[in-house]
Amino acid sequence: MVPVVSLSNGKSMPVLGLGTWQSTKGEVAEAVKAAIDCGYRHIDCAWLYGNEAEVGQAIKAKIDEGTIKREDLFITTKLWNTFHRPDLVEGSMKGSLDLLRLSYVDLYLIHWPFGFKEDTGELMPRNADNTIALSDVDYLDTWKAMESLVEKGLTRSIGVSNFNSEQIQRILQMEGLKYAPVNNQVEINPYNTSDKLISFCREKGIVVTAYSPLGSADHPRFKSETNFRRVFDEPSLQQLAKKYGKSIAQVILRWGIQRNTVVIPKSVTPSRIQENFQVFDFQLTEEDMKVVSALNRNFRACGFEAIAHSKYYPFHIEF
Repeated sequence: MVPVVSLSNGKSMPVLGLGTWQSTKGEVAEAVKAAIDCGYRHIDCAWLYGNEAEVGQAIKAKIDEGTIKREDLFITTKLWNTFHRPDLVEGSMKGSLDLLRLSYVDLYLIHWPFGFKEDTGELMPRNADNTIALSDVDYLDTWKAMESLVEKGLTRSIGVSNFNSEQIQRILQMEGLKYAPVNNQVEINPYNTSDKLISFCREKGIVVTAYSPLGSADHPRFKSETNFRRVFDEPSLQQLAKKYGKSIAQVILRWGIQRNTVVIPKSVTPSRIQENFQVFDFQLTEEDMKVVSALNRNFRACGFEAIAHSKYYPFHIEF
């Protein structure tokens, strides 16, 4: 059984899940089936990923064969940027549910704090100068629509993704707030430890989920800069892996779990899915935790710099 963390609304969330971002179409369903078979009960997806139908197919297959029940699973998906306008939120949520073949999800997140121009039919609508066309919708209005999804039973919990501390604080200070965010999903790994954001969220009772917890090894910077190596090439992590008789990935995931974050490593390879799950039979010492954290470079692979001109861009401040 995977340990769980308690959310502020009394629900619980497994500390390890299967991430599906950038998983190749045609492989996601088998990856989800393999994950469920080896014990995963938390699956993370999003409208943007284009894989909700495959995730739903795999979940249905495992429920139909009796391997799991729906209530055993924790399913997360996300509201995409083109649906921030309040009148579009519920329709997008229902569209995700249809693809997932579910009547509810366990957690629904606003994927980014900025919205894109609505009603274009494009995931990344463009202006004449090829810049991404932004919406002027305030995410506070989006949040009000998210709250109604809880009341209608379409999601058990709501949260945010890629929000900074000031943006979360704005939600918490909303007049008439009914449901506070229970989760903030952000990029966290040894190269981007996000200590201050994690501390802020913890003080507010918000659980942090780490996406890309193993780094982004395919980022162009690792190929173009000779002095910028991948996390897996770090000698200190190689030494820790040898010390514990574990893989580097397992050491990093264990580090994330011991920091009280939820980790959602992505893989479509059954052997790696199994390996990533085997992180509950050892514990890093306090000194070894510091060794991993010392690798921090404040390097953000998923900075979405093309949206830096938005007033809701989250990465202009420290955390």
